[in-house]
Amino acid sequence: MVEKACMKCKKITEDDVCPICNEKTSSNWSGLLIIIDPDTSEIAETLNMTTPGRYALKVSKK
Repeated sequence: MVEKACMKCKKITEDDVCPICNEKTSSNWSGLLIIIDPDTSEIAETLNMTTPGRYALKVSKK
C-alpha cells in the first residue's frame, strides 16, 4: 500500500488520480493534516479544504 497525495488539493489517497479533483497524485509528499469537520475548522478554511479527510502539507512531483 503506497499512499499518494494529489498535486492540486493535497488529498491523500492510494489512487493514481485524485478522487476529488481528478488530478495526478504523487508519492513524494510530507506532513499530515487530518480534517474532521471542515465547516468549523479554521485551518480547513484557511487552506480552502471543504472535504473531511487526510491531506499532505507538501506535495512534490515524483
